[in-house]
Amino acid sequence: MFFKKNNTCDNIVKELTKKNRLKRYTFLIIGCFFLAFAFNVFFRPNNLVTGGISGISIIVNKVSGISNSLFITISYILLLLLSYILLGRQTTKYSLIGSILYPLFVYLTKDMAQLIHFDVDNLLLVALFGAIINGLGSGLTFKYGFSTGGSDIIGQIISKYFKISMGNALRILNIIIVVSSGFFIGEKGGVYAWENVMYAAIAIYIITYLTDKVLLGISDSKAFYIITEHETSIKKFLIEELGRGVTVLEARGGYTGDRKKVLMCVIPTKGYFLAKKGIMEIDKEAIILINDVYQAEGIE
Repeated sequence: MFFKKNNTCDNIVKELTKKNRLKRYTFLIIGCFFLAFAFNVFFRPNNLVTGGISGISIIVNKVSGISNSLFITISYILLLLLSYILLGRQTTKYSLIGSILYPLFVYLTKDMAQLIHFDVDNLLLVALFGAIINGLGSGLTFKYGFSTGGSDIIGQIISKYFKISMGNALRILNIIIVVSSGFFIGEKGGVYAWENVMYAAIAIYIITYLTDKVLLGISDSKAFYIITEHETSIKKFLIEELGRGVTVLEARGGYTGDRKKVLMCVIPTKGYFLAKKGIMEIDKEAIILINDVYQAEGIE
C-alpha cells in the first residue's frame, strides 16, 4: 500500500500526478484548444462576452484596439504573479501550465475564424455551439486536475480574502463583465449590444451546465464521507495537501454495532478527482460517500 512505503503524505499529489501523466496533459492540451477555438471562432467575431479575461479582452479591443491575444497574455502573466504572492506557490502550480497553454492557443487560432467562417446570422446558434465547445474544454481541463488560470485566480483570491465561495465569486465577476459589455459593444447602449448580452447569458448557462453537470457534477462543492482504517493518514492528506478542513464523526454499524469514525470533508468540485484518487491511494478499502453540496457557509 502506498502509505506503508511513505510515512508522510507530502508526496501524494506528486505521485498521483505522475500516474497517467501523458493522458492528463493530452486532455489539458485538448481542453485549452477547445477553449481557444470557441473564443476565436464563435465568441470574439460575434462580440459575445461570456465573462473571464477573454470576455474582458473583447471589451478592451473594442475600446482601445489592443489585440485580444496580447491582452490575454499580459493579463495571465500578471495574474500568475499575483497568485504566487497572494495564494502561494502550491496553488499557483496547478494554474501554471494552463495559463501558458491557453494564451498560446488563443494566439495560434486568432485567424481561424477566417478559415472556418460560419455564415450564420442567428446569434443563438453561434452561442449554442460556442458554449458546447467551451463547456467541453473547461470540463476536460478541470477533470484532470488543471486550471487555465485567468479569472479562476481572481475567484480564488476573492474567495480567500473575502470568505466567499469560489463559485459565487466567479459568478459575481462574470455578471459584472457581461453586463458591462452591453455599454461598450455594438451600438453604444443600443438594442444590438444588449441583444449580445442576452445571448452571452445563454452561452454561460450552457457552459456551466456542461462543465459541472456532464463532467464534474452539478454543484460548487462535494461532501466526502470517508470510512477508513487509515484515519490519520487521510486526515493529513486532506488537511496538509488539499488545504481542507476535516470533521470526525462518531458512527456505529447498524448490523454489527461496531463503533467507527467517519471523516467528513467538503471539497471544491474542481478538486474532486484529486481528492478521490488520493484517498483511494492511501486506502484502497476505504468506503467513500460523495454528495453534492449546493451551499456551504463558513467553509474556506
